[in-house]
Amino acid sequence: MPKVAYSESEREQIKKALIDTGLKLFSTQGIQRTTVEQIYQNVGISRTFFYSFFPAKEDLVIQAFYRQQPQMLVYAKSLMEDPKLSWRASAAQFLRQICYGGQEGFTIMSVEEQQALFKCLSDEKRQEFQRKRLTFFTELIQILGIHTEESNIKLLGNLVFSAAILHKAIPDTLPFLFAEASDEMIDFQIETILEYMETLYEQSKNKESK
Repeated sequence: MPKVAYSESEREQIKKALIDTGLKLFSTQGIQRTTVEQIYQNVGISRTFFYSFFPAKEDLVIQAFYRQQPQMLVYAKSLMEDPKLSWRASAAQFLRQICYGGQEGFTIMSVEEQQALFKCLSDEKRQEFQRKRLTFFTELIQILGIHTEESNIKLLGNLVFSAAILHKAIPDTLPFLFAEASDEMIDFQIETILEYMETLYEQSKNKESK
């Protein structure tokens, strides 16, 4: 017989398993291709029980991105603390991980996924999501040794994630761009972003030394 009562601790463990499973599937096959059924079956619960945790798939998507943010911060910190890497090499490796993916398996929403999620969220949840993204990116660039005003933080956030989204969009969403030159294009963007980041980094160091 299926279990009919769960303790709060057990529910928290199941909720964490749902978020972790969703995040793993999102990173390997994309948000749109991942179904609620795949997630709850991987965790070993029923559809009805899944919806007692998340009213909709979009609610799990949001929680998965919140779960991913501290993982990205830990990864960035590990790069910055690596004695074998210079500041620029650490920052470059982090940006390439975001844009190209890799062993860390970070999930970046495509244009279509962002549009679909935006339509499903209330104004309150959209604003909360943006606030948390700003907090996350502020913490991220501080780990990278950059201390600057909010306008620069938002600009950096747009530059980094737009490069990742653009790479993901070729060729399916943007079929008339030259797919064979996509990696070179993203590498060029990463180098340009690094130049800007390094300028802010040097400014931060100069302020600290005064």
